[in-house]
Amino acid sequence: MARINLLPWREDLRKQRQREFGVMIAGALLVTLLLAFYAHLHISGMIDYQKARNDFLKKEIAEMDRKIKEIKDLESTKAKLLARINVIQQLQSSRPEVVHLFDELVTRTPEGSYLTDVSQKVKSVTINGRAQSNARVSSYMRNFELSKWLHAPSLQVVENKDKTGTGFSHFTMSVSQINKRAASKATVKRAASKATVRGGAK
Repeated sequence: MARINLLPWREDLRKQRQREFGVMIAGALLVTLLLAFYAHLHISGMIDYQKARNDFLKKEIAEMDRKIKEIKDLESTKAKLLARINVIQQLQSSRPEVVHLFDELVTRTPEGSYLTDVSQKVKSVTINGRAQSNARVSSYMRNFELSKWLHAPSLQVVENKDKTGTGFSHFTMSVSQINKRAASKATVKRAASKATVRGGAK
């Protein structure tokens, strides 16, 4: 019976299987590398896209902030202009009152008295002056009670001439201006109210 040596064939088969296994390992490694590279590219693309979106949003936010600042500046300018217009309107409406105020201050000042300072805050007028006697100050206050433009005189300070050393009594008083326009409106309103009541009574 002939003997066949199978060792070389087995050795060749083993080497062939090793080569096939190596090829499979290399293929799997190559596929893994390709997948990793693709994943890297995909993730990098997503990151770049998100960065681009963030940059766009930052630019839009900066533009919006600039517009908001412009709107605030315009509102501030508008408020200042409205305030100036309001002041001008108040000055125009109070111009006749100022004329009447100075006219009353001159005409109501009794003889033997003179003013040293006059200041106004809203409708309150503060008067500083000198008088030959306290009786002159009292006369001054009574004159204001007869005024159509000034009322409610109030004596705040009076220093007798014996204490001032100037030969005059020093006084400070305040009076209130009468707003003729508001008074006229109130009068018209009261008259209209009375007419309504009378009409209802009929």
